[in-house]
Amino acid sequence: MKKASLSQHDSLFKKFLGDIAVARDFLEVHLPPHLRERCDFSTLTMESGSFIEDDLRTQCSDMLYSIKTTTGHDGYVYCLVEHQSCPEKLMAFRLLRYSVAAMQRHIEQGNNTLPVLIPVLFYHGTTSPYPYTTQWFDCFADPELAESVYKQAFPLVDITTIPDEEILNHRRVALLQLVQKHIRTRDMLELAVELANLIEKWQYSKEQCKSLLYYIAQAGNTIDGEGFIRTLAEKAPTYREDFMTIAEQLEAKGEARGYQLGRQDANKELAKQLLADGVERKNIKRYTGLSDNELDKL
Repeated sequence: MKKASLSQHDSLFKKFLGDIAVARDFLEVHLPPHLRERCDFSTLTMESGSFIEDDLRTQCSDMLYSIKTTTGHDGYVYCLVEHQSCPEKLMAFRLLRYSVAAMQRHIEQGNNTLPVLIPVLFYHGTTSPYPYTTQWFDCFADPELAESVYKQAFPLVDITTIPDEEILNHRRVALLQLVQKHIRTRDMLELAVELANLIEKWQYSKEQCKSLLYYIAQAGNTIDGEGFIRTLAEKAPTYREDFMTIAEQLEAKGEARGYQLGRQDANKELAKQLLADGVERKNIKRYTGLSDNELDKL
């Protein structure tokens, strides 16, 4: 007899498991009891379409079933044929990749919660029994550490809830955190002394300082841009020339919004007053630099 090709194994498997009655028997027989009792097999449905990455498609059967749970929530059961003659050590991780891909497709279909995926490995290789674990934590060099990371909530750094006094003690990352905490809500001039002290203390690179000022110019607010730069230069003398140079570059590029910051907001307030006083629009535009569209929004 000729040796069967991977496609022949796959074809036979799909022929049988594509029959929903056969698939139901397969799952009722092979799912662990604690999972089997959560599934309503009368709702078992074959899912159409492929979601497997191209580099993995030749290695799997791509059989995906949707099934309601006994609690009424949508779930998926995914069945896979191991086509390799030699078992794969990281097979559990590959199953996880398939599961996440199916979850992603579920979300793309308009759902806003993740389904529970139950990956099932169907193995028929020459090595028996299957020599590797199907516990994906065992794919890590340090399974215990991996389990401690992935079986609990991921670390969250909610900078909006951390007091400024605490942030100032966060060493070299304090500058980034303080700016991003207040970039939308505070006049950056109010923070200029703290920012300058951090810059001088931790001696950030010129590129980091440049990125910081560009960021504030593009996303922040201040009513006194010159005062902001002057404070930085006075309190961080090591960077005085750099700050002045960056400020000139920003102004030359027309990106000094952050340093005259608030100027646009002030112009809008002025425009409101002028409109209320009945001043002609053309004069308001000349005084404030606002466009007709911006005036219409006031």
